[in-house]
Amino acid sequence: MMTGPDSQVVAAFDFDGTLTTGDSLLPFLARGLGWPPLLPALLKCAPWLAGYALRLVPNHVAKQRLLLATLGGRSLLEMDEWTTRWLDKDFTPSLRPDAMSRLDWHLEQGHCCVMVSASPDIYLQRVARQLGFEGLLCTEMAVQGGRLTGLMHTPNCHGEQKVLRLKAWLAERFGPDTDGLTIYAYGDTAGDFPMLRMAGEGLAWYRGKPWKEGSSRG
Repeated sequence: MMTGPDSQVVAAFDFDGTLTTGDSLLPFLARGLGWPPLLPALLKCAPWLAGYALRLVPNHVAKQRLLLATLGGRSLLEMDEWTTRWLDKDFTPSLRPDAMSRLDWHLEQGHCCVMVSASPDIYLQRVARQLGFEGLLCTEMAVQGGRLTGLMHTPNCHGEQKVLRLKAWLAERFGPDTDGLTIYAYGDTAGDFPMLRMAGEGLAWYRGKPWKEGSSRG
């Protein structure tokens, strides 16, 4: 790791499955909607969700269908209430102790920590603040008149999109010359591999273990 007045250290963390034990969107929707209303929405989206599971439908297409079916027309106030319930009931038990230890270490060292996630901003904004992240890069939802349209305002923050968003954020945060940065990266799926490749040698972590190109297929 570089040291000295000109060096900067950045730790980029995926959220779902990296800091948590699994997906956060479905538990968030279940806590907000309740399972009886959620099940019909899932059935409505079943062809696209099944297609995604079979790798026949792109991630962003299936996700957009789910977001439209569950969030379209709902107010930001309602989202805040859902988030409060989800944070109170489901969030803390879902955190991975090993990953949280890594995050705590980076924070203690004074490193710049940024969350880079495909999950939506409607609840990740509060999560990122609660966990001490300086930055949040995620899928942002479109809003009109204080209500969600159900559409994504930004591209789904997944795969190469994570790299594009992170590079832009680093340039804004540290200036156009980011060659002097030391970057750690943490992920848990193949969708995180592009971001892991940004990390310095020996500084990429996959599912809690050091990662090298070709060492895992996700």
